[in-house]
Formats: sequence, structure tokens, C-alpha cells
Amino acid sequence: MTALQAPPEGRPDAGLGTRPDGGRGAGGKQRQLAPYLFIAPFYVLYGLFMIIPIGAGIYLSMTEWVGLGTPEFIGFDNFANLARDTSFHKALGNSLIYVLISVLVVVPAALLIAQALNTKGLRARDLFRVTFFIPMVLSPIVIALVYSLLLDRNNGLVNALLRALFGAGNTDWLGDPTLAKLSVGFVLLWRWVGYLTIFFLAALQAVPKERYEAAELDGAGVFRTFTAVTLPGIRPVTAFVVVTSFIGAAQLFDEPFLITGGGPGEETLSVAMFVYRAAFDRQQFGYAAAAGLVLFVIVFGVSQILNRLLSIGRTS
Repeated sequence: MTALQAPPEGRPDAGLGTRPDGGRGAGGKQRQLAPYLFIAPFYVLYGLFMIIPIGAGIYLSMTEWVGLGTPEFIGFDNFANLARDTSFHKALGNSLIYVLISVLVVVPAALLIAQALNTKGLRARDLFRVTFFIPMVLSPIVIALVYSLLLDRNNGLVNALLRALFGAGNTDWLGDPTLAKLSVGFVLLWRWVGYLTIFFLAALQAVPKERYEAAELDGAGVFRTFTAVTLPGIRPVTAFVVVTSFIGAAQLFDEPFLITGGGPGEETLSVAMFVYRAAFDRQQFGYAAAAGLVLFVIVFGVSQILNRLLSIGRTS
């Protein structure tokens, strides 16, 4: 049959290159499976490094295990012991303080610094950016060593300056319960504010200039422009920064472990440090897994609440 001939009667699709089954042959099945093959590596890695470890952690949290031999299944005894463990309660309270410092102090400070760096006509802008970001690239061990020397009660530079300027006595920055928390909070601020500033600065530069021009024509002042134009314009980035700051602070380990060791006593002990001590100091791996699972549930639950409150992932 030539190209000018009509298809046989009853076969209107003959000669058009289509299949009677609608293209659901071997080639059609391959096309249907192709998207799943492309995303399969993600789910394989997600299962290996997320689902399986979480499942193993849940099982381990219901056992008593010292790291060797076969874990002994004890049900929910570890969780019952956690509910009565005053050290765990103290760690939860300290982690809550770190979260509040991170969300209520570090995030606003980063936003204000980013707003200042975004000011028109600011000289040495790149130098300030690098200066604020340097703490993020330093090793936590170096940071802990420097601040341990600065805050030392007898030979620290901070006390030496206070004595020289005001005649103040030796302040035990790392030995007093309240001052130790404040010292860890200050290091948290110093280390992370520059990192969060980068996010805010990028968001501020993405706000359309026409909005600021319209606000200026309407006679809006600096504060009104900030609340009516800047904050709505950077809302998605602000939500992301708040959630990530909460997650990071809730799992804080480096600063209290390296600077105060959780002390004095347990005044700066975080939940992550509690898990570390239970697992590697006391070889209570099941108990540590239970504490880690409680932390995971809290962080996951609060993160979901924040996602809904801040409308993360929504287009409207």
C-alpha cells in the first residue's frame, strides 16, 4: 500500500505507526518505568541511611545492650526510666534554652546584620561578609580552645580586661551555672550568626526594588518599610532559617561538650551530650537509643508544627 492509498477497512490507524494496544507494549512500559528508575537512587540511599537506621534505633531503644553480645529485649523500660531521669530532664531544659537563644537571639541578629550589609553605599561590603562568615569555617576544637583561654577564671583575657577597666574580681564564666549557659549561648551566637547572615543577605537582595520605591512614594518610614516590604519579601527564607536553627540548636553538641563538658555539674548538658554519655561513658546503648528517639520525635514534631505555622512549601 502506497502513502496515497487509504488504510484497509476497519483499520483506521493502519499505516500511522501506532499500536492497537495504545502503546502499552515493551517500549511503553519502559517509558513508564523511566521516571522511577531516575529517582530510584535517592530512595535507595534514603532507605539505607534513614529508614534502616531509624528502624534499628527504634528496636535498640527497646533493648538493654552494652555493645557486645545479643541485645536483651526489655520493651518500654528505657522510656519509663527516662521519664524518671532527672539528668535527662535537665538536658531537655538546657536544650530548650539553646533553642530559644538560637531562634530569638541568633536569627534576629543575623537579620539585622544582613540588613546593615545590604545598605546602599556601604564600603568594604565583601570584607564584612568574610569577617562574619569566618567563624563558620573554623574547627569547633579551635573555637573551644580559644574561648576556654578567653574565659578562664584566673588567666583569661576577659577577666584581665575587666580588672584593668573596672577593677572587677575574677568571674567564673565557665564555673557559674548561669554564666556557663550564657557563655555557651554567646559562642553559639558568634559561630552561627555569620552563616545565617548569608541566607538573609541573599533574600534581601532578591526583594524587588520597585516595592521599596513604592513604599518611599507612599511616605513609609524605615520601620514601616522593614515590616511591610522587607519581612514579607524574605518570609520563605526566614521560615527556612528559623526551622534549621531550631533543629541545629535542639541537637547541639559541640559547644557545650568542648567548652564546658556539660558542667558545672549538668548545667550545660544538652540532650545530644546525654546520649553520648549514656552510650560511650556508661555503655548503655539501648538507653542512649531511647533518649535519641525521644529527641528525634520532639524535633520532628516541632519542625512539622513550624512548617505549618510558617507555611513552608506552600505557594500561597
